[in-house]
Amino acid sequence: MSTFKEIRGTLIKSVSSDPANPEIGEMWYNSTIGSLKGVVSLTGQWVSGGNLNTARAAMGYAGPTTNTAFAFGGNNGPGNNAEQYNGSSWTEVGDLNTARSYLAGAGTQTAALGFGGYVNPPNRYLNLSEEYNGSSWSEGNNLNTGRDVLAGCGTQTAGLAFGGFTPGNTADTEEYNGTSWSEQNNLNTARRGLAGAGIQTLALAMGGQNGPSSALTEEYNGTSWTASNALNTGREGIAGAGIQTSAIAMGGNVTTKTLTEHYDGTSWTAAAVMATGKDSAGGAGANNTTALIFGGRGAANSPTATTEEFTGGTITKTFTTST
Repeated sequence: MSTFKEIRGTLIKSVSSDPANPEIGEMWYNSTIGSLKGVVSLTGQWVSGGNLNTARAAMGYAGPTTNTAFAFGGNNGPGNNAEQYNGSSWTEVGDLNTARSYLAGAGTQTAALGFGGYVNPPNRYLNLSEEYNGSSWSEGNNLNTGRDVLAGCGTQTAGLAFGGFTPGNTADTEEYNGTSWSEQNNLNTARRGLAGAGIQTLALAMGGQNGPSSALTEEYNGTSWTASNALNTGREGIAGAGIQTSAIAMGGNVTTKTLTEHYDGTSWTAAAVMATGKDSAGGAGANNTTALIFGGRGAANSPTATTEEFTGGTITKTFTTST
């Protein structure tokens, strides 16, 4: 019978406790519990969630977790409709004051922020900003630069808006302090149809369109943007969720629209593909292993109401030993 050393040329180390930060592919024998262990990378899986009440694409979205997602606006139905998710189903809540699509969002179900957007006819490149208190929307101070197809992240009192179309792709970045918007240092590359994740002082911009579909990734530290490693597949109309060091990019208008990638703060890794391809969808989630995507344009480019939940990532797997 061959040993692991004969097969791999490496002995498995014996330790009394698990290593603090094991790497993918690392194996060891825990002598205290008598088990062989190793770290493997799983691509995760998608499962169906409850459908939106109103099929839509190009909506504003928010939500720090998969069971607190929030969708508002969009380009199907009245365009001012808002819904919140409890982990299994969506419920209608107070409508936006101004119906629009291609807006961005930030915050939570009880303290959300919606900004920018498009109305057809007659106006594009809206600078409108609205705040939600858990039951109704109220007008806030406007963006300095009106735009649509932009990205956002953060909270209602510390929001961030970046990129978009104004007309022409813009790199403009603005911060919201709960009262007003202020101009900040621009993205390195102007683009529209990008997604955001994180908070105002630790944000992530991913994908978009700056001519061709873009794979660019940039990180924001509260002052300036720095280029990071690119997505494996460039695309616009992407949905994002998570934090700067643990984010997920979902869908987008390329191939079957089912691509998923997760970010570990340095690089992107392909994950399980979605069952229903879509672009211009909404996203929510705490990190790159628990996320939600909802609505968007499906394979036939028509608005969809479908919701899918993602779980997966890198886990430590315990193997049974013969000792």
